[in-house]
Amino acid sequence: MKDTTTLQLQFAPLKGKKVTACFDEPLVSSDGGVLYMREVDQQIRLMDRLVKAIDDPRRQSHIAHKLGELLRQRTYQISCGYEDADDCDHLRADPALKAAVGRDPVDDSSLGSQPTMTRLENAVTHRDLLRMGYAFVEHFIASYETTPELIVLDMDPTADHAHGYQQLLLFNAYEDEYCFMPFHVYEGLSGKYITSVLRAGKTPTASEIISVLKRIVRRIRKAWPKVRIVFRADSHHTKPAVISWMEAYNVEFITGLGRNNKLGKLFALAIQEAETKYRRTKRPVRTYASAHYAAGTWEKAQRVICRVHVTEKGTDVRYIVTSFQEAGAKYLYEVVYCARGKMELMIKDHKVALKSDRTSCHRKEANQFRLFIHSAAYVLMHAFRSNLLRGSEFATAQFDTIRLRLLKIGARVEVGKTFIRFHFPDSYPLQPLLRRASAMLQALNTP
Repeated sequence: MKDTTTLQLQFAPLKGKKVTACFDEPLVSSDGGVLYMREVDQQIRLMDRLVKAIDDPRRQSHIAHKLGELLRQRTYQISCGYEDADDCDHLRADPALKAAVGRDPVDDSSLGSQPTMTRLENAVTHRDLLRMGYAFVEHFIASYETTPELIVLDMDPTADHAHGYQQLLLFNAYEDEYCFMPFHVYEGLSGKYITSVLRAGKTPTASEIISVLKRIVRRIRKAWPKVRIVFRADSHHTKPAVISWMEAYNVEFITGLGRNNKLGKLFALAIQEAETKYRRTKRPVRTYASAHYAAGTWEKAQRVICRVHVTEKGTDVRYIVTSFQEAGAKYLYEVVYCARGKMELMIKDHKVALKSDRTSCHRKEANQFRLFIHSAAYVLMHAFRSNLLRGSEFATAQFDTIRLRLLKIGARVEVGKTFIRFHFPDSYPLQPLLRRASAMLQALNTP
C-alpha cells in the first residue's frame, strides 16, 4: 500500500480549505478514448494481419504477453501520444489501455514492460519486416469495398534526424544533420497509407524507387488488373530507369523535373512573353507551356510542362514531366501535380503527430519495425477519422487534434462480474460526437 501522504501535491487553499492531490486511484485513466482504437482495429483487422506476418519463436505456453497484445499495446499507446517504449512501464496497468488490448482491468495481469517491448523490437527479422510491408499493402487493397478506377501513388522521402550509431545513418549536407530518409507512400486521393521504407539519408536512387514501386504495383495489379495507376513525386524521382520501368508496366506518371540550360532554351519564348506581359501590366503573371524533351540519358522524348511565374521578386520557372498527352498544361500542373502537396500533411500526421521519427535503435531492422508500428497507428487514426468522424468538424482534423479532443478523456472504470463500465465526465463537451461515432460503429459492424 502506497503512502499517499508523501505523494501529495499541494495547492493554494480554497475558502479556508486545504487543497491537495495524490496519485492513488488504480481504476482511473486519462485516455478513455483509446477504446475507439480497439473498435476501429476490430473493424479493419489491421493488427491481425501484422500478427500473422511476424514469426514468434517463443514457446506460447510459457509467455505472459502474446504477440498480438504487444503490437496492440504499442500501437494504441502511440495513438494516444506515448511514442516511446519507456512509456510501457508507466502505462502497463492503465485500465483503459488494458481493456483496449483485451485484458480485464482488474482480474488480468499488467501489460508488457519496456524491456519486453524492446526485446520484441530487436527480435523481428528481415523476413518478418518484408511480410509486414506486404501486409500493409494487402490491407490497403482490402480497404476498398469496390475496385477503384484510379489510384495515385504519392512517394516522398522525409528527413528523420538521429543522433547515435544507428545502421544506415548518413550525414545529409542539405539537412546539415545525420539522418535517415525513409520513403513514405500514400494513396494521394484518399490519404490512405500504403508503405514506408527506412533508408539512408541521401537522394533516392532509381533502384531504390523501383524496388518499392514494383512490390506495390505487382500486388495492386493482381487484385485490380484494370485499375489506372498514377505515380506522382518530386524531381528526385525523375530518373531514366524509373520512367522506363513505369512505361513498361503501364504506370502513368507526373513528376517534377530539375531546371537546366536546355530546358531554358526550349521554353525561352514562353518565359520572355511572361516577363514582357509583367513589365506591361505590372501585375503578377503566371503562364504555362508544353513541349517534348529528352535528356541525353532518356530512351525517348517525354512531355514537359513549364510553369512561369513573374512577380516583383523576379521570375520563377518550374518544370514537370508527364505521360499525360491530352490534358492541358495548366490543369496538369495546378490540379494534378500540385495536389501532391497534400502528402506533406499525411507525412506531418505520421511524423509529427505520431512521432514516427523515434528511430533510435542500433539495428536497422528494429528501426524499420518501429516505423511500421507508427504506421499502424497512422492507419488506425486515419480509419477513425474517415469512418467515424466523416461529416463532423473533425473530418479533416490533424491527428494530434483528434487525440487531444477525442482520445484524451478522463475515465473512471467500474468492473463487475458481468460488465466493464467506463464513466466519462458529465461535463465532457463532445458527448454528441462520440455518441454519433458509436452509432456509426454499430452500423458498420451490422451485417
